[in-house]
Amino acid sequence: MNWRIDLKRPEALAKREEGASAWIDQVIIRPMVEADLPALEWNGEYQHFRRVFADAFQRMQRGFSILWVAELPKKGLIGQVFIQFTCDRPELADGTERAYLYSFRVQKKYRGCGLGTRIMDVVEEDLRRRGFAFVTLNVARDNPRAQQLYVRRGYRVVAPEAGVWSYPDDKGAWHRVEEPAWRMEKTL
Repeated sequence: MNWRIDLKRPEALAKREEGASAWIDQVIIRPMVEADLPALEWNGEYQHFRRVFADAFQRMQRGFSILWVAELPKKGLIGQVFIQFTCDRPELADGTERAYLYSFRVQKKYRGCGLGTRIMDVVEEDLRRRGFAFVTLNVARDNPRAQQLYVRRGYRVVAPEAGVWSYPDDKGAWHRVEEPAWRMEKTL
C-alpha cells in the first residue's frame, strides 16, 4: 500500500530558521535526569501527563528506554523526545533492531527553527551507536509540520495507526485518547 504525505514548506518557516542561530547553538540536548520531571509539565500545560512522565523515567532507569531533553540555558527545557528500546508491539520496538520514538515535542515559540532536526540528529546517532537498524514512530494525521520533518529526514509511512491509547492523569483518573496516526519508519 502507498501512503503519501504532502511536503509543502511555507516561506515563513524558512525565514524563522534564518533567525534561529542566536539561541539554537546554545541548546543542550542530553539524557533526562530525575530533576527534569517537573519541567516536562511546561508550567502546567502537560501536568496531566505527570504519571506518564514518571513511568517513562522509571523505564529508562531499568534500561528499557532513553528520554532526551533539549535545554536552553536560563530558559529551561524547551523540547523532549522519548525512545523505547522494547515494547509489547515488536513492529514498533523489539529490543535489538527496532526502536520506537514517541512524545516528541518542542515548545511552540522554538518550533520551525531547526531544533527538531538537531534533536533527531542526536537521537538517531545514539540509536546507531546502540546497534539499532530501524526507528519507528507514529505521527498524528493532523500534524503536517511533524510529518514534513520526518519525511525530510528519510522516514516513510509504512502503515496507518488507529492511535488509541490510555493514560492515568496526575490525579489517577484514566483517559482514553484517539488520535489517528501514520506509522513511519527509517533505516538508520
